[in-house]
Amino acid sequence: MTKDDNRLITRMQQSGFYPHAVAENIELIQTHASYIFLTGDYAYKIKKNINYGFLDYSTLAKRKHFIKIELQLNSKVAPELYLEVIPISDRDKKFILGGSDNIVEYTLKMRQFPQENLFSNLLKESKLSNNDLIKLGKIVAQFHLSAETNSYINSFGTINKISAAFTENYQQSEKYIGIVQTQEQFEATKLYTDSFFIEQQDLFKTRVKQNKIKECHGDLHLKNICLWHHKIQLFDRIEFNESFRFVDTMYDVAFTVMDLEARGEIEFTNAFLNSYLEYSGDWEGLLILPLYLSRQAYVRAKVNSFLLDDPQIVETDRQEASKAANDYYRQAYRYTQSKSGSLILMSGLSGSGKSTVAREIAKNKGAIQIRSDALRKHLAGTSLDESGTDSIYTPEMTQKTYDRLLELGIKLAKAGSTIILDAKYDRFALRQAVIAQAQPANIPLKIIHCIAPINILRDRLNQRQGDISDATADLIVSQQAKEEALTTAEKAYVTTVDTSRSNWRETL
Repeated sequence: MTKDDNRLITRMQQSGFYPHAVAENIELIQTHASYIFLTGDYAYKIKKNINYGFLDYSTLAKRKHFIKIELQLNSKVAPELYLEVIPISDRDKKFILGGSDNIVEYTLKMRQFPQENLFSNLLKESKLSNNDLIKLGKIVAQFHLSAETNSYINSFGTINKISAAFTENYQQSEKYIGIVQTQEQFEATKLYTDSFFIEQQDLFKTRVKQNKIKECHGDLHLKNICLWHHKIQLFDRIEFNESFRFVDTMYDVAFTVMDLEARGEIEFTNAFLNSYLEYSGDWEGLLILPLYLSRQAYVRAKVNSFLLDDPQIVETDRQEASKAANDYYRQAYRYTQSKSGSLILMSGLSGSGKSTVAREIAKNKGAIQIRSDALRKHLAGTSLDESGTDSIYTPEMTQKTYDRLLELGIKLAKAGSTIILDAKYDRFALRQAVIAQAQPANIPLKIIHCIAPINILRDRLNQRQGDISDATADLIVSQQAKEEALTTAEKAYVTTVDTSRSNWRETL
């Protein structure tokens, strides 16, 4: 940092620098790449004069370019927070905000929100609920569904481009071996990702073909998510490197999942991930998720490692960065370990509590719940928030839905996930199709059969609101007539849960 840099930072912490009222004490927040000044109603960000290779703010022209890109990108997701880019001039050794001559820096002016409204701080204060994470999953899914993609953005989905970023991470962090990570962790993590690129080439091609490479957020951890005016806001999108922004949508999801898991919030992780997958319909994204989970943890480790080289960091912050880097390197390594998957089949009439029981199992086992109601609407191109027409409930569409459930269940369980297929499974043929594929693949299988008195089923369906299911009480009689009882052979897999009983969770 130069003397002029020090002078500017000092000046921006003084009330006279700003043309509006400011807080009594202007707070300075420092990241590895920026200085942020919290003045009260507004926050101002300037970029550090640095060059990390993947991030280059080493000239005024570059800082101007990237801060304008930052405003443009974030105005799309958080227009109420991002306001304008303002030049800073140096007149007779005095810095002026908004000057037009002798410009020495550019600052991004933003609406300041209380720091306690960051998801990271709300979590610390136990002010987040499962419902908040479910809402977040839906918001991120909607953001991705509307995010831009084109042939140029898709070009960033090739193995060569993706693996180059991984290679750079390992090269830049190798010097911290023996300081904040072990040789074993480094080698094992690198071997896993190198092998993934070799063995999963078809997966990367499929993701490109399905247009899953989009202009994403790029840095979607909990410090970049906030609550503002009772709305969840995503902010601070990556602007400095296209290869960090033109990415697989699961790259973004992985950052949030990794951050929640790093904080020990396994239940919240499951709520967010299941919500995202349900609204995006991208359950096959789970196949590539472990790669990006390891990558995101490794990046956080690397960034914290960089802070150890910054002479401006005070000792307490240095110790905190060292511990964080160590923890993140360990987490990146854990994601490379193989897992065994399994299948759980829900069964029962509409209103029997299948989805409620499935959510409880998902929460306890870290499982992925695939609801036939959601899958059916995705196959039909119908919004989950809209009622489906009769055309999506034809026998042909029902068979197509169950075929896709089976395909996803087997594929994802083989890859190491615990998958809950949440549907009626009221016909022997539908259940047998799952058993016939799970057995030879040595996939552990359970059937959870949900029951309740008919009057309770009717009451539940009559009172149901805000759910994606279109089932109504007048369907119960016809469902009963068509239901095929579980066979003696099937009962070896079955746990029956009477959801009318208050202690039904004890039977799981």
